[in-house]
Amino acid sequence: MSGRVFKTAWFAKAAKKARVSDRELCNAIAQVALGQAEDLGGGVFKKRLNDNRHRSIILAKAGEFWVYAYLFAKQDRANIDDDELGAFRKLAELYRRKTPAALDAELKSGALVEICNGN
Repeated sequence: MSGRVFKTAWFAKAAKKARVSDRELCNAIAQVALGQAEDLGGGVFKKRLNDNRHRSIILAKAGEFWVYAYLFAKQDRANIDDDELGAFRKLAELYRRKTPAALDAELKSGALVEICNGN
């Protein structure tokens, strides 16, 4: 797997509550990189987690980094709606424009948490 993997502070709280480990998140990104996820376009992917009980929305900057942005339980909702998808695509575009210094600032502020880096 290449690239760094992050989760937002919101996602970190949701994943802890859902008992989704960082190891599972890193393994899932390796699968996404192999095409084993639903590509929603615009740098947005949907990946099943936690023995298919949860879905995650992942934002990508190809070859550089991945950001876990949203988590929902399959039992609570079937999917995100079109408005949410549009918002995630805009957010993915914002992340694609971020410099390494901007990412480091988000890490220092706690807005992002790095969970794996190429391993």
